[in-house]
Amino acid sequence: MRILVLGGAGMIGRRLIDALVASGELAGHGIDAIHSFDVVEGAFDSPLVSSQAGDIADAKTITGLVEGRPDVIFHLASIVSGEAEIDFEKGYRINLDGMQNLLEAIRKAGDDYRPRLVFTSSIAVFGAPFEEPIRDSFFHAPLTSYGTQKAICELLLADYSRKGFVDGVGIRLPTIVVRPGKPNKAASGFFSGIIREPLAGIEAVLPVDDDVRHWVASPAAAVGFLLHAATLDAAALGNRRSLTMPGLSITVGEMIETLREIAGEETAALIRRTPDAAIQKIVAGWPRDFSAERAEAAGFVADPDFAAIVRAHIADERARAAQMNGDAA
Repeated sequence: MRILVLGGAGMIGRRLIDALVASGELAGHGIDAIHSFDVVEGAFDSPLVSSQAGDIADAKTITGLVEGRPDVIFHLASIVSGEAEIDFEKGYRINLDGMQNLLEAIRKAGDDYRPRLVFTSSIAVFGAPFEEPIRDSFFHAPLTSYGTQKAICELLLADYSRKGFVDGVGIRLPTIVVRPGKPNKAASGFFSGIIREPLAGIEAVLPVDDDVRHWVASPAAAVGFLLHAATLDAAALGNRRSLTMPGLSITVGEMIETLREIAGEETAALIRRTPDAAIQKIVAGWPRDFSAERAEAAGFVADPDFAAIVRAHIADERARAAQMNGDAA
């Protein structure tokens, strides 16, 4: 089995590739090769993994990737919400043109080629005013360019799947927390920052009120969603090929209280409340609670609680530090 991961150098992409290498198989088939593609070249230790840097909006490049006829394609590559909102042209070029290039390359690869394509969509496809909880049947009315781009991609995925060009599954990811490393340009980045930075002894900026509620999942859960989406029987989804992943509906205040219970008052005190009107406006248009009945019925599994997410992040950071110390020695 050959696997292509678009966005393989990103945080979730790297974790996905690590999980695939560790397993050595997918859906009962041995993995022969994994190819990572991203805007930067990723570094991987396994001989199973090759890596390439390039532009997903370049049709010739994407055609070249598909010519190898990967059996499963994970499409994680996109620019994040805040950047897509600031740079309108770049958002559509990467997030929409990239998807169109991929689907067209697959369609033109031949009638005998129909790979499983797992596309990472977003809960940003929904816009206020909301029903609560939001079900998969709730109509798409995104209030950001990023959400609009993802919604269009979902429609394209469904149409190309209906026509038999591709076997697509779209998964609307919750906001992923706690993301390791440095902050990115995502408007939702503070949801990770208010946990990650204080745990590292660094002050974190909170731009919204404590009563802001959001839908979140851990990096480990996101990898689990991707792997399950690659193996499930898509026929059970019918023509509605995209579905909202299970997650936790939690307020910022509840997140901070969990941090306080696990790491203490001194750690929680490192959160500095600095209102940001631009971020507040974006967040106000985001959904807060979902019913993930379709996903759960299809076998997708959420995190048990937010404390488990925080403890998993702490364990990951300790393991990363131990590995770095070992490499340095």
